[in-house]
Amino acid sequence: MDERRGKVWAICAVVAAALFWSSSFAVTKQVLADVGPLTIGAIRFTIAAGLLGVMVRMRRNPQARPDARQRRMIYLSGLLGITAYFVLENIGVELSTASDASLIVATYPLMTMLLEFVVFRTRMRLLRVGGVLLATVGAFLVVRSGAEVGGSERWLGDVLLLLGGLVWAGYTMLAKYAGRGQDSTNLTYYQTLAGAAGFLLASGLEFGDWRAPGGTAWLLLAYLAVACSVGGFLLYNYGLRRMTSSVAVNILNLAPVFGVLGAVVINGETIRLPQVLGGAIIITGVVLGAVERRTALETPAVVERTPADERA
Repeated sequence: MDERRGKVWAICAVVAAALFWSSSFAVTKQVLADVGPLTIGAIRFTIAAGLLGVMVRMRRNPQARPDARQRRMIYLSGLLGITAYFVLENIGVELSTASDASLIVATYPLMTMLLEFVVFRTRMRLLRVGGVLLATVGAFLVVRSGAEVGGSERWLGDVLLLLGGLVWAGYTMLAKYAGRGQDSTNLTYYQTLAGAAGFLLASGLEFGDWRAPGGTAWLLLAYLAVACSVGGFLLYNYGLRRMTSSVAVNILNLAPVFGVLGAVVINGETIRLPQVLGGAIIITGVVLGAVERRTALETPAVVERTPADERA
């Protein structure tokens, strides 16, 4: 019973992370009017790292720090999943739209499955292959629709968002390996510390455009830091430790639905029929591609082979 309850809490944690992250595209689009994409990341994750640092130091039963080798792996996952991914996401959203970003995110579970197949030789059944192909068609419709409406700039933004999916897939697998033996708070803290450092360096490229954000922008930045960064990553890492990578990322398919609604309500964006059709095809493909044996959700993930294991 306790084990079943733990799995239910893990699923709920990833669902909650999806709900937080679904709003980040529309909120980021609003903040981009006052703050550059790299500076948004620097402010957002510096605040988040400070909050997580306080949480780690105020714990009644502090967990032992990871050793030097594990910290390097965790820092690398932070640079990948925070700095690299959010650079692509923020610039992609700036060039494209929040609604396009929300729909394209639905292809990320399939990218994770494909990466698992390439790295770990995970077997992909015919249904899963069909799901990959179907979601690819859906992504093509979304990107093509964006290019027709917004021209080459929006098309480039959509392509950057797709590249972000490959980076996120790599982060998900690396975080699962690097975080072994660490709880979600410690793991998220060290990842955010590395990600914030990477963003602080990158934000120097926007030095000439720096200006003080307005009051509304600061509130939105605080929301991105507290809810989407601290809350979202804590919840996601908690759930990720109790399920397979592809299942965890697949739950994030809730994000596009809420993300598109947020883009319409917050940003006043108009959704075209090809976008709706493409989004529906993507989600259908992901659902088909994510069909697994029941045991995939009922048992903890098996020890996966890693590139480090291959070299050992």
